[in-house]
Formats: sequence, structure tokens, C-alpha cells
Amino acid sequence: MTENAQQQPSAPDSELPTQYAPADVEGPLYERWVERGYFEADAKSDKPPYTIVIPPPNVTGSLHLGHAFQHTLMDALTRRKRMQGFESLWLPGMDHAGIATQNVVERELGKEGKSRHDLGREAFVERVWQWKDEYGGKILGQMRRLGDGVDWTRERFTMDEGLSQAVQTIFKRLYDDELIYRAERIINWCPRCLTAISDIEVEYQDDDGELVSMKYGEGDDTIVVATTRAETMLGDTAVAVHPDDERYKHLVGRHIKLPLTDRTIPVVADTHVDPEFGTGAVKVTPAHDPNDFAIGQRHDLESLTVMDERGVITVHGPFEGLDRFEARSAIVAALRADGRIVAEKRPYVHSVGHCSRCKTTIEPRLSMQWWVKVAPLAKAAGDAVRDGRVKIHPQEMEKRYFDWVDNLHDWCISRQLWWGHRIPVWYGPDGEVVCVGPDDEPPSGEGWTQDSDVLDTWFSSGLWPFSTLGWPEQTPDLKKFYPTDVLLTGHDIIFFWVARMMMFGLYAMDGEVPFKTIALTGLVRDQFGKKMSKSSGTAVDPLDWMNAYGSDAVRFTLARGANPGTDVPIGEDWVQASRNFANKIWNATRFALMNGATIEGELPPAERLSATDRWILSRLNKTVSQVDALYDDFQFAKLSDALYHFAWDEVFDWYVELSKTTFMAGGEPAKVSGRVLGEVLDVTLKLLHPIVPFVTETLWTTLTGGESIVVADWPKDSGFRDEAAEREIETLQQVITEVRRFRADQGLQPGQRVPARLTLTGTALAPHEAAIRQLLRLQPEGDAFAATATLPVGGATVALDLSGTIDVAAERKRLAKDLAAAEKEKAQATAKLGNEAFLAKAPDNVVDKIRGRLTKADEDIDRIKAQLESLPQQ
Repeated sequence: MTENAQQQPSAPDSELPTQYAPADVEGPLYERWVERGYFEADAKSDKPPYTIVIPPPNVTGSLHLGHAFQHTLMDALTRRKRMQGFESLWLPGMDHAGIATQNVVERELGKEGKSRHDLGREAFVERVWQWKDEYGGKILGQMRRLGDGVDWTRERFTMDEGLSQAVQTIFKRLYDDELIYRAERIINWCPRCLTAISDIEVEYQDDDGELVSMKYGEGDDTIVVATTRAETMLGDTAVAVHPDDERYKHLVGRHIKLPLTDRTIPVVADTHVDPEFGTGAVKVTPAHDPNDFAIGQRHDLESLTVMDERGVITVHGPFEGLDRFEARSAIVAALRADGRIVAEKRPYVHSVGHCSRCKTTIEPRLSMQWWVKVAPLAKAAGDAVRDGRVKIHPQEMEKRYFDWVDNLHDWCISRQLWWGHRIPVWYGPDGEVVCVGPDDEPPSGEGWTQDSDVLDTWFSSGLWPFSTLGWPEQTPDLKKFYPTDVLLTGHDIIFFWVARMMMFGLYAMDGEVPFKTIALTGLVRDQFGKKMSKSSGTAVDPLDWMNAYGSDAVRFTLARGANPGTDVPIGEDWVQASRNFANKIWNATRFALMNGATIEGELPPAERLSATDRWILSRLNKTVSQVDALYDDFQFAKLSDALYHFAWDEVFDWYVELSKTTFMAGGEPAKVSGRVLGEVLDVTLKLLHPIVPFVTETLWTTLTGGESIVVADWPKDSGFRDEAAEREIETLQQVITEVRRFRADQGLQPGQRVPARLTLTGTALAPHEAAIRQLLRLQPEGDAFAATATLPVGGATVALDLSGTIDVAAERKRLAKDLAAAEKEKAQATAKLGNEAFLAKAPDNVVDKIRGRLTKADEDIDRIKAQLESLPQQ
């Protein structure tokens, strides 16, 4: 029915321990996999390639649930492809994390009473390398703990020699193609980190600020503007109004007095201004606001920088030397004293950008920086998705991607740091500017200096899919494994990382895409769907859960919540449930091995199999087909759920239980069922392996005697189906389920035996009488049998003698109480649904809920009445 591993298996040579202990199994197993080279990819192989590059974690980082989530999914994809016969490469590496790493080392220096300037650039960079070698990369060990099947022989770092060469190469090419330029623009500036930062490194949060409305000008020239950043008025060079605003047409082109200064500024007309917002007039500070900068460019306004890199006011006068926030209060007070304040709103809650590294409020700042001209690159990145060369999954995320790349502004790539890839541009004594490639000799001699800035970390990580494979050299790895197959990452960085890899990949690789599919995941949240945070006590260290429940349990929990593009709520009780699933797999396999489960010999032909055997093999092949389809659609939650219910419900609860009587009877039927059970376990463990690798490896090698499930063949759907057997067993399940429910309703204990008469003649259930009696704890009827309850179900009849097994009076009293409650529920639901006024106002979901309550009440009433009728007469 399905193919086994190619090696000839031998009988298991050891018994499984009575309990599964993940802590004893996982670490040694992983090291064995690595030592045997199972995760190493061969560029010379003639197997079809399958490549995923890991989104590089920061060298300063440690494993969090978001990492564990995405790594679990990437590992599942590559493990499955490896088993399917692909040359699978999952390439690991780290990002040098310019700002974060420099901050860490600067804090260490601060403890010594030093700054980076005390060391100088060269010595400081050396100190960072020392820190990286000693403390960096903690996450790599944690990835091993999770079970990441990455090729450690190909581990890369964005600052290693090869990737540095790639960075310098592409910078030079972009520069020569006039796609990189230097210009003065507004950037996000962190006064604490003293550098420009990217959009993704700005975190917006609601702050309690102050909205101040103030008068500019005098008499008929008075105009009111409002701001939350009063300190920037020192740099105002205009007031802007909409050209169609009749209130201010008389002022356009005139100059008005700027309060607290000896300057006058013009009133300009600009369509950017919304006449319906506020007073319809806005102050214009071109050096400290991106929108104002654009207005300034259109009207040839002067740009006045009024504070230094640390946010300290530099304008000569009473506010000079004040921090920007101190100056804000002082300027408002001065305006108030001058009678210029028209209104003050305090607190005024508004969204303010903060540095994600140090939480300092971002200051928009006019600065000379290096930029990438993104228009042609972004167009190519959009076209690659539009023409189908790259698929975005889920497809509804395409709109967000297009909204970004179709409206992309030029990208500021320079950072005022010492740790990172230094801009490869030299300046000469006579104004020369020379960009140097990796094979060029840099200019030397008196007066020549290299640009002091480094490149944005996202610049080097944008090269990740091809730089990690050896580009710009045409290496065997690049030829074999590029383009990569899947980029799996969070939807939150589709703009900042995904789009940049697309732009650089298409540019550097002559139009060849960097990956064929972009699979976007959601974010991991707490069990209530809220963002996890350390401050609120909801952040979870996945290592704590791995230590408590095992890595498989954490992985399965994360995969089972992974619906494409949507966030993943997770709680510890879900991890506990996954641990229970791992234990169930262990215990059921242990039972199977003790009862002769084997993969030795050929699977018997269908005519020698019982209906139960044919049923489980038919369901097995349908599950293989279903799981394959869901993997190809990145439906990890659905495939995990399908595997969970097939393994737990159908294999371990139904097939194993139904087969117990066969095993106890022994003989040829027991051998056949043992072979079928071995086949089912072999395939089921393989299907589960990519998500729960450790427990499946231990069980599979014990079951089969094979080398490792990591390199075993992925199951194939043989096409075997037996719909008749499936219907037969479904009927059997119905009988057992209904009788079990009846027993529970009567208050019988699960193990309590009850005399019963089974009428199965003429039905497909006749061969299953022994199994039915075994599972339902039904003993033969005996001479004194008197049927007190008769259950017709599934074409069969089960008559039970409950005399002496229950307190009939007490049971009637309990059921009468339940019946009264159900009838009261029905009456309440009926009354609400009969109230026209209620139906006219109530939301549809509320009405549907009440209809559901009515349906359930009717079902409960019918069930309880049937139970009362089935009780012995007193």
C-alpha cells in the first residue's frame, strides 16, 4: 500500500521505556542527526533542489516564541522535502544587528567608565567582534534545542568576509547605475543612539502630549496654527494654507512676524494643507518634519536646523542649550506670557514614534545621508508578483505588498554607527568622490578619507538569499540552490525585508527572483489574542516550555495554530495537550509493538484483510493525500489537526481498540492485523515527523529497525480505497458511541459490565460482535436475562438488562429534573423567537445563537424522554 524505507528492516532489538521522557531523548538525538550529516546539502547531487534561507536572527537575540513558531514551520517544510527525495537546504545564519549590537557593547564600555570614542573606531570594532565571539549567537544553540534541521556547515553571518564582499559589490553596481546617491533629506533620528534608523525600527505608541494653538503675525495679519512640538517653531520658515481657502487668500504672499524671534516668514499656498482640519493653517519647519520638508522644496523655503544631534536647542537666545522637551515647556510659557496662546489641549493623546532599541522619542531631522533610488527596483519587485513568478501566500496579502512597493519612497541606507559595513566611498582633498568595489584599491594619500557611516542592516540582509550562497562568485551552491523555493516570514516585515530582498535579488541576479513563494505567517499572541509583553507578564520563554513538556509539544502546538497570515494565540494548557498527544503516540506504539506490530514482509492482499484492516488502510491513504495537499497550500494548522485526529481518534482509539480482540485470539488474523498496524504506524510516524521529529524518530527506529526517519521515504498515497469498509466501520463506531452515551446517561461506570443481547444478524456488524462486547463491557445475556432497555442503532439492536445496576427511582428523579430544565430553556428560547420587536432589533448572530439553543433544547428533551422510557418500570 505504501513504500517502506529502502533499507531492509530488522525486528526491533529493544523495548520502549514505559514512559516517554523528552529531556532524555531530544538532545542526544539531535546531535546524532548533525554528526551523521543528515541536514547537509550536496551541491553536486542530481536530486532536485529545495532551498529555504532562515530569516537571520540578530546576533544579540535569543529564541522567542515568534522564532520557534516560524522555525517549526520551516523545519517541517524542509524535513518533508528531504524525505520526498529533494536535496533540501535550510541555510542558517545571523544578522550583525548594527544598532542593537553597538548599544550592547557601548553599555559594557560604560560600566568601565569609557565610551567608544575613548577606544577609537578600529579598537571599538575589534571589541565588538570579541563580544560577538564570546556572547553572540546564543540563539544558535537554542535552535538546536528546538530541533532545527539546518545545514550548520553553511552557517553565515552578515559581517563575514563573503557577505561583506557581496555588500560592497552591489553598492558599487547600484552607485555606478546611479541608483545610489547622497542627499540631504528628512530622516528618523534617534537622539540617544545618534543615528538615522529605518522605518521598521520606529515603534509608534500613544503618548500624552499637548496640542497648543498659537497666533502668528499682528492685527489683520494674524493667523492661528497648532502644534504638538512647540519647540520646532524656532525653525519655522513659513505658514501654509490651501490655495482655495478664502479665509487666508489676502495673506498669501505676505510675510508675518514669527513670535519669540526677530524674523518674519511668508504665508504660502500649498494643496497639501487640509482646509477642514484645525484652523486650516499649518506652520512649516522644513528641517524637522517630512511633510514640511516637501512643502519647503516646492516653495524654495530655507531649512533651519534648530537642535543638535542629541535634541538640544542650538538657536541663539533664551532657549539655547535646553533639551527639546525642556524647550517645549519654556516656549509655551513664553508664548503664554506674550498673549500668543489661543488654546491648549492637555493631555492630547497622539501617536509618537520611538526608537525600538532604546525607546527614545524619534526626532525627524534634516540630514545628509545615502539613499537608494527605489522606483525602478520597486517596479521590478511588483511585476514579479503580478506576472506570477513569485506567489504570495495567502493571496489576500498581495494587496498589502502592492500598496507598499507601488508607493515606495527612496530608502535611506546610511547609519551613523561604527559597527557594520562601512560605506565604500572615499572623499578627496579637492572634492573628489570615489566609490570603491571589492577588487579596487581605495584612494590613498593626504586628504583622502572614507565615509564614516555604515550601511543599514537591512541593506545586507536584503542580499541574504544569494549572498549566503556565495554571490558575487558563481559558486556551485548558487547554481544549485538559487533561486530559493520558499521565504517563510511574518507578515509584519513584508515591507521592510521581503520587498528589499525582491528588489536586490531581481537586480543582482539579472531578473531572476530570489524565491518562488512568499509564505506569510501571523504573529504569536497570548491565549487571549493579545500581544505578549514582558511588562504585562505575558511573555513566554519557549525554552521553559520545552524543558517542561518537550520540544515536540511546543512545535506541535505552534504548528496547530498556524493558519496562513493570521495571528496565533497560544497558552500553556495547549502545550500540555500537545505533550499528552506525544505521550499517546508513545503509549499506543508501545502497545502495538508488544502485540506484534511489524513492517516485516509484504502487506497482505485486500482479500485477506478484515473490514477493520481495510478501513484503516483506506483512511490512511486518504490522510496521506490530504496532508500532502495541505502542505502544498501551507495550511499547517489544518494538516496538524488532520494528523492529530487521524492518529489519536482513528488509529489509537478505534483501530487499536477494535484490534485487541484479534490480538488476544492470536493465530493468522492476529499476524495480519499486526502487519497492518505496523504499516499504519510506519506511515503515521512519517507523516508526523516533520512537526514532531524527536518522538517519531525514537518510535520509528524501534518499530522498523531503520537507520533514521529523517532520511526515510515520505509516504505515498497508493490509491487503495475501500468505501464499503469505511461505511461498515462508521456504522460500528455509531453503535459503540450511542451505547456508550446511553451507559453514561444511565450513570454506569465505564468498566461496569452489563448483560446484553446483540441482534446483528443480517447486518455488516455480525463479524464485530466480539469487539462490540469487549469495547462496551457487555457480557453474555445468560438465562435470567430481562431486557430493560432496547437501543436500535445502525441497523442493529442492543438490548440491555439494567436491573440491579442502577437506582431506578433516583435516576427517574434526576432525569425529571433535567427534563424540566430543558423544557424551561425551550420555553425561553421560543418566547424570544416569537417576539417580533426583539427580532427586529437583535443582531443576526444573537438570533442564530437563540435558534441554536432551541434546537439543542429539543434534542435534550427527546433524549431525556427516551432515557425515561428505557428505564425499568417500578
